[in-house]
Order: sequence, then C-alpha cells, then structure tokens
Amino acid sequence: MMNKGLRALGRLKTGEMNKTEMAYEAHLFVRKAAGEVLWYKFEGIKLRLADNTFYTPDFAVMLTNGQLELHEVKGFWQDDARVKIKVAADLYPMQFIAVQPKPKKEGGGWKFENF
Repeated sequence: MMNKGLRALGRLKTGEMNKTEMAYEAHLFVRKAAGEVLWYKFEGIKLRLADNTFYTPDFAVMLTNGQLELHEVKGFWQDDARVKIKVAADLYPMQFIAVQPKPKKEGGGWKFENF
C-alpha cells in the first residue's frame, strides 16, 4: 500500500520555478534595480540542439550594455544537463552561465561557471 504523502521526484510544470530559481530571480531583481540588468525572463528562450532535442535555459538575461546571457540555475548537476549547456554554448554565439548557490558556510551567494 502506497503512502499518499509520498510523491515521485520530477520536473515542475513549464513556467514554474523551484526554490533555487526563485532565489536567483530575486538576485536578478536586485541587479536590475542596481542598473546592471536591463531585462530578464524565466524560460524565455528555447534553443534547438538537434532534431527533437531542445534546451531551455532557466533565465535569459540582457545586461544594460545589450549583451544577452543565458543562465542555468542548478542546485546540483546531472550529466545530461551539463552536456546540453555545453552543446548549446558550442552552437550559439551567446554567453552561457551556470549558476549554483554557495553554501551558507562559504558565505552564501552564488557561484558562476562560464561555458
């Protein structure tokens, strides 16, 4: 007999943010208020990597200088996600940035990895 309180791990519906993505959106909001970011959109761009293979970065971010960056927010990485961002970075002439929260014992905030 299954416990109704248990649920399988899975993806949220398209357009729904997890807690890490919500925290990063708050970070982008602060950067926008500080004049560093002109615009950002959650799941605003979908890129074709191959036939029937797509990649949707978590955030499309436009800096005030007009540069477009694509930010992927991860609490932890699974191999397929890392492969997709690397392939996308090879195919498209945009800045791809992986974002992970830093543990509180390391001072909190965010760490960034460029692709």
